[in-house]
Amino acid sequence: MNINILDNQTIDKIAAGEVVEKPASVVKELVENAIDSGADAITVEIKDGGISLIRVTDNGSGIEKSQIRNAFLRHATSKISSADDLTDLVSLGFRGEALASIAAVSMVEAISKVNEDLTGVRYVIEGGIEKEMEEIGAPDGTTFIVRNLFYNTPPRKKFLKQPQTEGSYIADLMEHLALSHPDISFHFIINNQNRFHTSGNNDLKEIIYRIYGKDIVKELTPINVEAEGFSIEGFLGKPVINRSNRNYELFYVNGRYIKSTLLSKAVEDGYKEYLMQHKFPFCVLHFNIDTKRIDVNVHPSKMEIRISNGQDFYESVRSIIFDCLHRQEMIPDVTLESGKNSSDESKAQAKKEAKIYAKRSIPEPFERNRIESEKTTNNQCNIDKPIFEQQDLKKDIYEKTNSKYTDILKSDISTSKSNNSNLINETANYNVSQDNRLQSNESQLDASQLQTDNSSTSIKSEQLNLFDDKLLSAKAREKYEIIGQIFETYWLISYQDKLLIIDQHAAHEKVKYERLIKQYTDNNIASQGLNPPVIITLSGREKECFLQNKDHFEAMGFIIEEFGGNDYAISSVPMDLYGLSEAELFYEFLDELSEENIGTTPDSIRMKIATMACKAAVKGNTRMSVTEADALIDELLSLENPYNCPHGRPTIISMSKYELEKKFKRIVT
Repeated sequence: MNINILDNQTIDKIAAGEVVEKPASVVKELVENAIDSGADAITVEIKDGGISLIRVTDNGSGIEKSQIRNAFLRHATSKISSADDLTDLVSLGFRGEALASIAAVSMVEAISKVNEDLTGVRYVIEGGIEKEMEEIGAPDGTTFIVRNLFYNTPPRKKFLKQPQTEGSYIADLMEHLALSHPDISFHFIINNQNRFHTSGNNDLKEIIYRIYGKDIVKELTPINVEAEGFSIEGFLGKPVINRSNRNYELFYVNGRYIKSTLLSKAVEDGYKEYLMQHKFPFCVLHFNIDTKRIDVNVHPSKMEIRISNGQDFYESVRSIIFDCLHRQEMIPDVTLESGKNSSDESKAQAKKEAKIYAKRSIPEPFERNRIESEKTTNNQCNIDKPIFEQQDLKKDIYEKTNSKYTDILKSDISTSKSNNSNLINETANYNVSQDNRLQSNESQLDASQLQTDNSSTSIKSEQLNLFDDKLLSAKAREKYEIIGQIFETYWLISYQDKLLIIDQHAAHEKVKYERLIKQYTDNNIASQGLNPPVIITLSGREKECFLQNKDHFEAMGFIIEEFGGNDYAISSVPMDLYGLSEAELFYEFLDELSEENIGTTPDSIRMKIATMACKAAVKGNTRMSVTEADALIDELLSLENPYNCPHGRPTIISMSKYELEKKFKRIVT
């Protein structure tokens, strides 16, 4: 066996794999270096998702001509000088691997100048090999230009995603970086188009407004707490703006964006009494923790940290979050305004706000003097209030009441009665394989087998046995006798020697689901126009996700158009969404699609349609008339699989006359 000693070029390419996973990794390392250099204006420009071009420009301290070569050596850094410094880190970078790793797998050009020198230096390195070095005129600060990422490592390049997707990762990263340092002006450009530009006026709330919009900002609760060994500053979202994933739990520790299971659990447990299960809060929290209590040298990405005395820290954070929420009034404010005038006022106000933003003076890189003068002026006089503190846009909010759901059902019934005969043969069947297997084997099970089966299989078998005697036929339907509704949720039906019990919500949900599935399959989901449209604000990552899946949203009945900047207008929604929060359902769909482990497959579309059906179905504790129940049962029994709702709950159960007589001791066994 021969043991080979690898050359430096190969070693650099292997090491680069830990630091440079994708274009977003390059942007992260370069921007963090810019922040560490003391820059207060940073511009990031990318093309083709950062694969063909990444340009990062700052007005920081710069790199001396004599040090430019050393900057690209492995484990060369200006942040620390010994291992002892790791216990007192205040910089974002410290490993000395970033520039060497980037240069090993791309073509890099660096232009830098320090304040003391009259001229700067231009340095070119490709694939880890120096190509050029020359003196050049340049402003104070540093510009890195990274071209053709992974040009010399084809296996890495072929695993990159589409440029649009890679660009969305960088947009998401830039938003996090802007939130991490509100005192720095960030300018982000994609394919020659401005994505966002922050002012650097140290107003965190304004940055949240620019990224997430007015609806998020008006539901924020400020938090500023000093505790033993750490402090928390930022904003907690009120429970009304909860989401379906953790993408909106944003944590920063000593200015570094991190992901932490410990912090997530502490915050979520603090919200526990205010959120439903599987819902997660919105929060932007800056933690200032004693550097001796944390270890950031966990992973090359530097997005993970360890915190000493984790259990005590968890309990402190949980208690702080709970106390902060407990002191707030959690009753959501609503308005009940509608009509043309309200709509016109909303549009006029939106245009007014857009003009105000367009006129705002935002500093470009290298304008350190103007930034400082603006900060001084702002401290000495009153400036215009941020837009999110001006008059809110008016929105129509529809009240959800039990009578509303009854109206929904009546509308469904009038439509379904005329089409009922066609649904029996046309409705698409999406039964799970287990249900099909149990139903096909049912005739082979005798009474003794049913008694020896486990409880769950026995219940399923008995339920399916209910339909063995042609329950779906018109002849069997004639023998139904509706007894009535109990608990305003369940319907009792007498059929031969059985008592049938139907859950009205599960039944209506199943009917709606099958109807929507068929409409989706036929590309024929009806839409209902909204007047005025519902305006939503999408973050960079959400925007890319929506654009990638726009066809699927349209197929489900949504009509969504650009409204300017990161705002979009929902002008139409699926017909079966009467009385629902259109924006809430849209965000739920988007949250599921934005999860990297969930693809846009037929199963994921069915899951979203099931959510739509569940939210639009008549709820429990809602009184229905016998006529309405009769029509609902008719349509339910026209389905090929009426047994379960889309989420697996039974729609109908039964109790035999024999079981009832046993309970009343008419039969003694």
